[in-house]
Amino acid sequence: MINKQANISEKAILGEGVRVDSFSTVFENVTIGDGTRIHPNVTIYPNTIIGKNCEIFPGAVIGVTPQDLKFEGEDTSVEIGDNTVIRECVTIHRGTKDKWKTVIGSNCLLMTYVHVAHDCQIGNNVILASYVGLSGHVIIDDFAILEGKVAAQQFVRIGRHSFVGGASLVRKDIPPYVKAAREPLTFAGVNSVGLRRRGFSDDDVRGIEDFYRTLYVQNNNVSKGLVAIKEGVPDSELRKELIDFIESSEKGIIRGMI
Repeated sequence: MINKQANISEKAILGEGVRVDSFSTVFENVTIGDGTRIHPNVTIYPNTIIGKNCEIFPGAVIGVTPQDLKFEGEDTSVEIGDNTVIRECVTIHRGTKDKWKTVIGSNCLLMTYVHVAHDCQIGNNVILASYVGLSGHVIIDDFAILEGKVAAQQFVRIGRHSFVGGASLVRKDIPPYVKAAREPLTFAGVNSVGLRRRGFSDDDVRGIEDFYRTLYVQNNNVSKGLVAIKEGVPDSELRKELIDFIESSEKGIIRGMI
């Protein structure tokens, strides 16, 4: 399963059934899980861990040193979960001493020319469409979808089950379960179709819609909206999750519809 024209370090660890095609390079201190396929012309640098049954397409570069000017050669890594697909010309840089590793979860899809910078933390079942660019330290929670050419500023967080429209510039945190679009980026409704596809009940979806209606539609700023939510929206785990996300946001969340 290892092509004779592939360059594999003797210090790399390859699981059962791993396939590495011609002209790909796997450096030392790389671990690749069972059943993963590496297409031609892929470069995997040291301190990279790739899970089982992944597929990495031509031109991808994984685990190269970060572009952060504060990087001092510290021993950092990239970790990729199981069943993740990385398409052509994706670049993933290893971490810095901020988080010590860049993480891509399981069951993710990174389409062509995606860039994931140092210390990004990407959850499971995330889709990054072509030309998405993540600056350093970005957090993306489970099941988020970013359409093509989305660019995310350093240190922002994108909540789970959210949907970000194409060519958006993400400068503020995006709370869970919402659609975000326009310039500047704003709340564009609840991702109700996506939530129902993933098994959320009608009651849960209505509860999320009530939360964001109170936050963004019935109030003209987030502080007033949170007060109204705490006074008028029934308590639930979803309500607690959303309040915690907003109150813990250091950059602040995206604005409501203008």
